[in-house]
Amino acid sequence: MDISRRETFAAALAGSAAALVRPGAAAAMAARKPAPDWKRGFDNQRIADLGNGKFLNPLLSGDRADPAILKDGADYYMTFSSFDSYPGLTIWHSRDLVNWQPRRAALTKNIGSVWAVSLEKHDNRYFLYIPVKAKPNSIFVIWADHIDGPWSDPIDLGLHNHIDPCHAVGEDGSRWLFLSGGDRIRLAADGLSTVGAVEHVYDPWRYPEDWVVEGFAPEGPKLHRHGDYFYMITAVGGTAGPPTGHMVIAARARSIHGPWENCPANPLVHTTSIDEKWWSRGHASLVEAPDGSWWSIYHGYENGYWTLGRQALLDPIEWTKDGWFRMKGGDLSQPIRKPKGGSALPHGQPLSDDFSQALELGRKWNFFKPAPDESRRQRVEDGALVLKASGTAPSSSSPLLLITGDQAYQFECDVEIAPGGVAGLLLFYDEKLYCGLGFDEKRFVTHQYGIERGRPANPHGRRMKMRVTNNRHVISFHTSGDGGQTWQRFDRGMEVSGYHHNVRGGFLMLRPGLYSAGEGEARFRDFRFRAL
Repeated sequence: MDISRRETFAAALAGSAAALVRPGAAAAMAARKPAPDWKRGFDNQRIADLGNGKFLNPLLSGDRADPAILKDGADYYMTFSSFDSYPGLTIWHSRDLVNWQPRRAALTKNIGSVWAVSLEKHDNRYFLYIPVKAKPNSIFVIWADHIDGPWSDPIDLGLHNHIDPCHAVGEDGSRWLFLSGGDRIRLAADGLSTVGAVEHVYDPWRYPEDWVVEGFAPEGPKLHRHGDYFYMITAVGGTAGPPTGHMVIAARARSIHGPWENCPANPLVHTTSIDEKWWSRGHASLVEAPDGSWWSIYHGYENGYWTLGRQALLDPIEWTKDGWFRMKGGDLSQPIRKPKGGSALPHGQPLSDDFSQALELGRKWNFFKPAPDESRRQRVEDGALVLKASGTAPSSSSPLLLITGDQAYQFECDVEIAPGGVAGLLLFYDEKLYCGLGFDEKRFVTHQYGIERGRPANPHGRRMKMRVTNNRHVISFHTSGDGGQTWQRFDRGMEVSGYHHNVRGGFLMLRPGLYSAGEGEARFRDFRFRAL
């Protein structure tokens, strides 16, 4: 019998997929309904609220990893790991737990790559405990008397061997930071320094040896006090890698000092099949909705879209008679009834920008790995973003980036360069992995795989309109020399489904952006974004 290479590959792929399906999951997959489409908001971006009393995940699309949520009276505030983007740690605001608006960024000083933070309020003061990957790694704290700031300068707590802090207050009023690996350290009364040494207090539940995971890696502890217990929710299994790796487990204790009892139903959240809508689900928090119902917020990768990063997901929970809780949302592929009460804010924000007002740094735009004075490179004048050149290519120019959360989208901009300058539009993961199209006075500059790929002739001179289309990872470029009346397709298409963490590392997403390199200043006008 003859077997083709394609048949052999298909059989091998089917076998690999079968290995990632836990027993009992196949029947659930077969019965799954097709997912409906999302409602659309600013710039046709997808939004969770369907307008019929239900919502459809993601709660917040795009790179919203490691959600840290705070209930503050009738208000909810949330932020996410911002990694190498600054201003970072944008605070989002909601009054109904489903519709969210960005406010301001809390962190303006580049202290390294920002990972999973803890957002807290204690004695009428707001705190952010911030782990960073830097040299050395450490954990910082900033504070403010109002959620919009001003926030203090970062204070280094000198914790170089841990990540993912979570602030907790014991039954005796003591303040603690719980850390990765089941450890903790006491905080001073003002929360701005530590007392004593790190101690190990918890051994997390461990999954069966035959489960396909990235690694044990207990991380992201979140502490909640409810009824007679403190609950510690932890992520294990690795935050990326195999789609079935990341999961949510829980433990409880009657005292902040333990002993901690693992939940008999662990794991409470776990992707069991690569056919599910959401992969690598984990890093969960609990929060009470306006109507008194309880919910969990965590992150996950969208099936087939690692390039969008880990997106924020909302899952209803139920407290059980034995004092534990369980998740009720299943695989989150179907609409879920919204919590009642509260009031809905307009969700999200326009990503289009006519540059008629000061640049919304932190709220919308971020620099990548900026220098201390990076923001001085930009100004807005006469309806244009003026961006001083830096470096020689996107890799060294600290581009300006946006977060988008749609599977397909298009963005365009009028770009003008000075003599000796080079500028253009990008899809940017990090300084070693990006693609895009730029130009100087005489030639285009093609970027692919994080390197320069070619310099064909530029017929438009120092000003043109440029358009980038990302149609579910298939990239095309168009240019116009007559102000957008006619467009010419640029003769290099690309495919970018591999521009993500499991290839490159870093936990980032592929982001639209602008860059200005070489000499002089570039002017960007009429930036338009539209989800497709």
